[in-house]
Amino acid sequence: MKYISVAEAAKKWNVSERSVRNYCAQGKIPNAFLTGKTWNIPDSSEKPNRINQKSDAPTTLLEVLRSEKASKISGGIYHKVQIELTYNSNHIEGSRLTHDQTRYIFETNTIGMENGTLNVDDVVETANHFKCIDMVIDNAGYALSERFIKQLHAVLKSGTSDSRKDWFAVGEYKRLPNEVGGQDTVLPEEVSAKMRKLLDEYNSTKEKTLEDIIDFHYRFERIHPFQDGNGRVGRLLLFKECLRNNIVPFIIDEELKMFYYRGLHEWKTERGYLRDTCLAAQDKFKAYLDYFRVPYEK
Repeated sequence: MKYISVAEAAKKWNVSERSVRNYCAQGKIPNAFLTGKTWNIPDSSEKPNRINQKSDAPTTLLEVLRSEKASKISGGIYHKVQIELTYNSNHIEGSRLTHDQTRYIFETNTIGMENGTLNVDDVVETANHFKCIDMVIDNAGYALSERFIKQLHAVLKSGTSDSRKDWFAVGEYKRLPNEVGGQDTVLPEEVSAKMRKLLDEYNSTKEKTLEDIIDFHYRFERIHPFQDGNGRVGRLLLFKECLRNNIVPFIIDEELKMFYYRGLHEWKTERGYLRDTCLAAQDKFKAYLDYFRVPYEK
């Protein structure tokens, strides 16, 4: 069988090369396959029918993220989410990498550095966080499970200095008691039961609201199931559940960090602090969606 390139197919069908790559990534061209990063397209292939062009276009953020991820599109909303979510979630946990350094790692798999030294864990966890976002996008359609949550933690902490400590359980619940913000958390021997209860109650609600998702996040952080990495895993789950329920997601940045922590602390007595913080972050994310022309419910 003879094969042609994306450029040749685009010329043959009078469409853009991006459209051809999308056809291939979406399985619309039978027997097309990748060699490295190059699509091989059977010469006899016909241009996929587009009876209703609107129906072919992604209609949700999740669909756009999956399409751009599959097509390896640079500079779109997928690119933006990877950099902004990774930088901000790591930064509020103490990572010293700059926004530019985070971007360089994602775009070039290298690190930009002029002076000083870098913490190896910051670099490793940044690269790992990119993989976690891909996991969130790939699994957004499924209900939350202990298995998926543990997998996220395993990927996030893989190859870090923590992973070489005998007492640190990568991808498993904590072995030692810990605190968060000076508050006690659930003891190690109680974590499994508390997590099962939390997931059973959360998953029993079919139509989830933003408040349901925030409440899950609060309860997850109060359990604090892992020795470290709970905040980043928790915010990844927040993002996933917003995608799953077609709710505009949000990213907690440095400007909102203290409001976010105060909101978590006050959630049981005053939900308004955390809710308003998440809504403010959501407004910032809507600006991204408007810029990239991604549809969402206003």
